[in-house]
Amino acid sequence: MKSCLKLFLTGLLLLVLTACTANENAGEDPGEKKDGESSKKASEKVLYMNNAEEPTSFDPPIGFNAVSWNSLNNLLEGLTRLSPDHEPEEATAESWEVSDDGKTYTFHIRENAKWSNGDNVTAGDFVFAWKRLLDPETGSQAAFLGYFIEGGEAFNNGEGTADDVMVKAVDEKTLEVTLTSPQAYFLSVITNPAFFPVNEKVATENPEWFSEAESFVGNGPFTLAEWQHDNYFLMKKNDQYWDADNVKLDKVHWAMVNDTNTEYQMFQTGELDTSDVPPDLSEKLYSENKVKVDDQAGGYFYRFNVGLEPFQNKNIRKAFALAVDQKKIVDFVTKNKEKPAYGFVSPGFKDPSGADFRKVNGDLMKTNIEEAKELLAKGMEEEGYGTLPEVTLTYNTNDIHQKIAEALQQMFKENLGVDVKFANMESSVFAEQQSALKFQLSRSSFLADYADPINFLENFQTGHSMNRTGWSNEKYDQLIQDAKKESDEEKRFELMYEAEKILMDEAPIFTVHFYNQPHLQNDAVTGIVRHPVGYLELKWADKK
Repeated sequence: MKSCLKLFLTGLLLLVLTACTANENAGEDPGEKKDGESSKKASEKVLYMNNAEEPTSFDPPIGFNAVSWNSLNNLLEGLTRLSPDHEPEEATAESWEVSDDGKTYTFHIRENAKWSNGDNVTAGDFVFAWKRLLDPETGSQAAFLGYFIEGGEAFNNGEGTADDVMVKAVDEKTLEVTLTSPQAYFLSVITNPAFFPVNEKVATENPEWFSEAESFVGNGPFTLAEWQHDNYFLMKKNDQYWDADNVKLDKVHWAMVNDTNTEYQMFQTGELDTSDVPPDLSEKLYSENKVKVDDQAGGYFYRFNVGLEPFQNKNIRKAFALAVDQKKIVDFVTKNKEKPAYGFVSPGFKDPSGADFRKVNGDLMKTNIEEAKELLAKGMEEEGYGTLPEVTLTYNTNDIHQKIAEALQQMFKENLGVDVKFANMESSVFAEQQSALKFQLSRSSFLADYADPINFLENFQTGHSMNRTGWSNEKYDQLIQDAKKESDEEKRFELMYEAEKILMDEAPIFTVHFYNQPHLQNDAVTGIVRHPVGYLELKWADKK
């Protein structure tokens, strides 16, 4: 183990005093302990990362979350990939043509695009994967992303068949896709891991091909070499990858450490090459210019369940929302230079005039304690409450989530006189129960899947898999559908501005802060790309 002796001799007291949620052996050196070699080659380049917890799945349409898609983005590759400048560029597809009406794309897959087992990547693999994404039996929460494909929504809703989905293999290396309407962001959308191909032959022979390293087959810069569940996984360079000559790392070892302080300790001792910034050390680390900060499109927020008391009442929801002081949370709790969020769409999206969406639509939900008190009293009177029904706030287990929950608990007590209880649980169970509308009030987050405001707003359509509030608004639904079909960009943005105002006024959610990507990184490491849409790119990473 690369640094355990050093850690023991110099940091025993710190280790004993610090709460540690690292799984056993989470920081061990894969070259010496785990990959079957007696020792690591001196020239081998191994990057040490932290995935926080067990990936939900390495099956592309299922691993639609922050603990899966960073690794998926490096194990598999779509037709396009985001460049270091965050723009879609050629990847598995070497070129494409677009029809005059902007609705039909014809992609040409590289002749040397291979799977890690040596099979050719074919157009049929994409057809298989995309139809499987949309198949209601798959149950993918990412299926909505494929609704721009003609026939996609109908198939996913059980109103059509797979044959109606307009994606087809013209020949082994040519894929044709027909959209419902021209989409300016289409090439960006299909960089999302949900649109990665699946080796049809492998998946047909073994439906669980993605669940173990021994059976995993990918087409990305890296492939899965080892996976010790709930402990670590190891990726190695994929020598079958079409652009393998430009992949500099030999291996990437991912620990699973779900505590920021422990992660930071491992970074300090060389067991990790990157780390998040512990809130308690943020002021010191920022002052020493050790923190790197990248942009990120998305935000931290909470969902009300409008089907459970007392949040069926709009005024009570708004009372809780307005009682939250977002600025205090970013200044005194998270402490990582985040921007407080007073709307849902994050900054960084320009409308046709060049103005930022967030600036144009303004502050739609900003702290107002007096109004919050008035709305709570009004809502309780409307519902006939003498005493507000008990409220439980639920979050998935994590030290930062807990600190934010504690701050909210205090704000609700001080600003509304409401006592709120806590519940927390492991991420996969939490996500399942939140989707099933089991929680009254629950922590959530959103990272953009592609670079357009509609991606934020489409989540709250009636019955949408990402809604998870039970909220429904007919006018809102129509605005989103109209925006998705509108080719005039000025009109499209006006529709989105109006939709966000309805969302924040109806308050099925309240926002806390917009995300950024503060991190610490080993000076010997270069070339890691952190896209604003949330995916980590290791294709161009290097380590001296």
